[in-house]
Order: sequence, then C-alpha cells, then structure tokens
Amino acid sequence: MEIHEILVPELKQEVAITEKFLKRIPEDQLDWRPHPKSMSIRELGNHLAEIPSWITGTMEMDEMNMDGYKATEFETVDEFLQALRNNASEAEASLKKPDSEYKKNWKMIMGGETVMDMPKINVLRSMVLNQIPHHRAQLGVYFRLLNLPVPATYGPSADESE
Repeated sequence: MEIHEILVPELKQEVAITEKFLKRIPEDQLDWRPHPKSMSIRELGNHLAEIPSWITGTMEMDEMNMDGYKATEFETVDEFLQALRNNASEAEASLKKPDSEYKKNWKMIMGGETVMDMPKINVLRSMVLNQIPHHRAQLGVYFRLLNLPVPATYGPSADESE
C-alpha cells in the first residue's frame, strides 16, 4: 500500500467531520472568543478551512518562507466551507504522489532561519493533519461554552449520535 492510499481517506474523513463543525457555527457569534488570548470563532473557522492548503504546500514545494504570511480572512460560514472544500480537493490531488516524494525533506523558513527541516511525511503527520482535530476540538469547546450542540466526531457526542 502506498502512503497516499492511507492519507487521502484520512483527509476525506477529517474534512467531512470538520464540515459538520463549520456548519454549526452561528453567524452572529463569529467574533466570540472565550478568553482575550483565544482565537475568535471567525479566526478558528478560517484556520480550519485553510489547513488542508498546508498539505498542498508541503507536497508541492520543498521549502516555504513564512515571512509575510497572512492568515485567510473569510467572513462567513459559507466562505469557510467553500475554502475547506477547495483546499481539500487540491490537497487530495497533491497527495497522489509516489512514496519517494514523502521522503524528501521540507523546510520552513522564518526571518532567514530554518525553523523546521524534516521529511514531508513527518510534516504532514505531525504538523499538518494533526492540526485539524486539534482545532476542531477547540471549536467544540467553544460550542459547549455557548450552549450549542457539539457534533459527533469519531463516535457519538453528548449531544448527538453518529
């Protein structure tokens, strides 16, 4: 089995679950945050929609200079969903490479310094794909604090069964 045959279904599953979460965001609560140091719901929605594009960036480039990076700034739930779908589609295509591509190193550069240098498979697993459930769970906590039902993820939630 090739690496992409493992990662593409995993990405599809994570995106489907993430869509459920994004659809649950109330438009009138986009600026809500539980603490001044926390991301707002809008920032979290943008971040979740953007993460699959990191897969494409990892697979299509050997290094990325983060100087001047600017996070996405979508304004509505529909925009989050469209960006997530588009980014996921591009990510799926970028993953369909031979295993040798996953063994190549990828670098993140900031301020002229290399801050990360590791095989692409390690970047994907540890720095990219794990970001999705991490931030989705964060959004689930926000929902709980706002007394909104939390969608089922890998099994039933306290609010709904799969």
